Amino acid sequence: MTRMTPSEAFVETLVANGVTDAFGIMGSAFMDAMDIFAPAGIRLIPVVHEQGAAHMADGYARVSGRHGMVIGQNGPGISNCVTAIAAAFWAHSPVVIVTPETGTMGIGLGGFQEANQLPMFQEFTKYQGHINNEHRMAEITARCFDRAMSEMGPTQLNIPRDRFYGDIDVEIPEPMRLDRGPGGEASLDAAADLLADAEFPVIISGGGVVMGDAIAQCVTLAERLGCPVVNSYLHNDSFPASHPQWCGPLGYQGSKAAMKLISRADVVLALGTRLGPFGTLPQHGLEYWPESAKIIQVDADHKMLGLVKKISVGICGDAGAAADALTRRLEGRELRCDATRDARAVTTAEEKQVWEDELDEWIHETDDFSMDAIAEAAEMPGDWLHPRQVLRELEKAMPPRVMVSTDIGNINSVANSYLRFEEGRSFLAPMSWGNCGYALPTIIGAKCAAPDRPAVAYAGDGAWAMSMVETMTAVRHDIPVTAVVFHNRQWGAEKKNQVDFYGRRFVAGELDGGENYAEIAKTMGAEGVRVDKLDNVGAAFTDAIDAQMNDGKTTVIEIMCTQELGDPFRKDALSRPVRHLDKYKDYV
Repeated sequence: MTRMTPSEAFVETLVANGVTDAFGIMGSAFMDAMDIFAPAGIRLIPVVHEQGAAHMADGYARVSGRHGMVIGQNGPGISNCVTAIAAAFWAHSPVVIVTPETGTMGIGLGGFQEANQLPMFQEFTKYQGHINNEHRMAEITARCFDRAMSEMGPTQLNIPRDRFYGDIDVEIPEPMRLDRGPGGEASLDAAADLLADAEFPVIISGGGVVMGDAIAQCVTLAERLGCPVVNSYLHNDSFPASHPQWCGPLGYQGSKAAMKLISRADVVLALGTRLGPFGTLPQHGLEYWPESAKIIQVDADHKMLGLVKKISVGICGDAGAAADALTRRLEGRELRCDATRDARAVTTAEEKQVWEDELDEWIHETDDFSMDAIAEAAEMPGDWLHPRQVLRELEKAMPPRVMVSTDIGNINSVANSYLRFEEGRSFLAPMSWGNCGYALPTIIGAKCAAPDRPAVAYAGDGAWAMSMVETMTAVRHDIPVTAVVFHNRQWGAEKKNQVDFYGRRFVAGELDGGENYAEIAKTMGAEGVRVDKLDNVGAAFTDAIDAQMNDGKTTVIEIMCTQELGDPFRKDALSRPVRHLDKYKDYV
């Protein structure tokens, strides 16, 4: 036991858990602890808005595999973080949000910046710790960090501001880390038997493969089976794209090759994925989920097993350990799929080539938008860049070991077909939360965690405007990133619904104010480039990456895009309108 202040106990517990970077905005509520961050080796990176800070902590955690920490002033500073913590929750990120609170003698009096802060995060945290006595500062702080890792998600540490002061006797707890196993012997045996008897097995490689650093184990098992491997939705980094068995992602705007191949499966091994509903919906007109296939699901959270899809075998275990255990069980066994290994490889290669050819030629959507009419109405050139062509050029110019974050929206979703990676912890997206303003701050956090890797954010102009101010954070604190802004002057994903369901009656979908985001970037201290010719896309992107990696410069590349609209984002959630009142009879 050592005599110290509660602030020192708090900071020493952060140090014990390896915290070197935290994101937030300074505040009087935690200033006593903040005052000793620097001598403890902790850098507090000040942001423009607290939502950005929590996204940065998310990106940091997802790329490093360690905790991401966010902290801010009580009340409004903390409430600003709710959206980003929800995104971290659905990404299973071990983010710890520290929420200083109104002092204990003022709670309930309606004082300055007072709020009940625990209910704000109740739905989006795995554990909530509250310091009701300063003598428990180290204990509860340590528990928040332990639970973030063991529960694979955000935790909250709520500290009344007067609990940072005093003198206490403290023992700093050692961090606890779980050694996750492969799952139960009976379930692993049953899964191995199903795989051994499969004629056309398919592996879905999910986020658990990435978080468990288990790509190598997934590759080994896939090669033993000789089976196609598809990525779960928004986990394009869960299997090497150069591997001949890789087929691309399922889900919205995913790979037709992946969808066609999994539709033929008689056994599906869902490795490290909860099989979320949005990631298995019909797409490209394909009802691809193999309803008659036997499903083996591996997830470290037993509550996910069989939750979304009916399964034959559920394995509660680590994705990598489970893959190793299954590979060992298949060694020396005669597999039914061995007889068709070569034919399956040919089929896989053919489907992939057909899809690649389609992507090469896909330069317009199938909706009835008239580009000439749109361009004329907007007083813009009729030959501005089609998003798919731009995404293909960016794909060709991607540097090795790149990290990419994507925002939500029409073009970013289309990017799902064009983002390919060779290693894990490379692709960051807001997952099922689907919030705008995600990409830029998240990639800044990722860059903090991996400064040696190229960092790229994709955002549409609507989402970009929500968080572009964090460009100043990147510039001010020498965290260079490259942002690609697809400027199509509309809320495209939702506007498509107005085309398909609401008679092209466009309400509140236009974003054409004549903004020049490249010039705005320059005023924030970054480089800014506007691109309106396809031949310039690759060169501008390469120059920006070079400036990031060699000169430490942040660059915003503004791509002037046509207003083509892709598949409706939520065709599962809309139907043809019905109107009963006469004054609305024409709006059907």
